[in-house]
Amino acid sequence: MAHEDNDKPAPATPGVSRRGFITSVGTGAIGVAAAGHLVSAAPAAAQADVVKPGDVSTITLTVNGRRQKLLVEARWSLLHVLRDRLGLTGTKVGCERGECGACTVLIDGQARYACMTLAVEADGREITTIEGLMTGEDLGTTQQAFADEDAFQCGYCTPGQVMAAESLLGTNPSPSLDEIRQGMAGNICRCGTYAHIFKAVAKAADLKRRGR
Repeated sequence: MAHEDNDKPAPATPGVSRRGFITSVGTGAIGVAAAGHLVSAAPAAAQADVVKPGDVSTITLTVNGRRQKLLVEARWSLLHVLRDRLGLTGTKVGCERGECGACTVLIDGQARYACMTLAVEADGREITTIEGLMTGEDLGTTQQAFADEDAFQCGYCTPGQVMAAESLLGTNPSPSLDEIRQGMAGNICRCGTYAHIFKAVAKAADLKRRGR
C-alpha cells in the first residue's frame, strides 16, 4: 500500500488565493497580539514621534495675502482654523471626509480639501479662500461668471466650486468642455446645476483671457 510523502513540498501556485490571503492576515494578527508586550518595552525614544491630539504648535499661514501666526492643536484641520479661528466662513463644512468639495481652498494655487488638510501641514504655505478673490465689495472674475450664468441654486457648494474653477484656470487658461468636467469632478452640486457650472467656468476662462 502506497503512502503519501508528507515531506514533499506542495507545487507552487501563481498569485495568492482569497483563502490564503485571509489566512495570512489572521496569522499576522495573532502574531501582533502575541507580541503586544514588546510595544510597552520599546525605548521611549522610539515612541517620541507620536503626536498626541492635544499637543499644540505655532504655525504661520499667509491667508488671502495676510500673514497669520496661530497656535494650533495637531489634530485641527485647516477647515477648522479658517472658519473657527480666523472667521473665514465662506469655506463651507460639508462631508468632512474629502468627498463633496464644499471646503475647497487654494494652497499655493492648487485646489485642496481643507477638511482633509491638517493646519500644521499648511505651515508656511499661501492659502486663498473665496473671500480672497474679491476686491473690496467687487466679485472676482470667476465669482462674477458664476453669478452671470446662474451657476447655483442653494449656493452652499458654490464657494468650493469657484475655488476649484480658479485652480483649473490657473493651470489651463483655455480648457475644453471635457477638461472643465474633469477639473470640476471633485466638487458635488446636490442641486444638479452642473450645466450652468460648466458654462460659468468657460465664461470665466474667456473673461480672464481678455484681462477682465
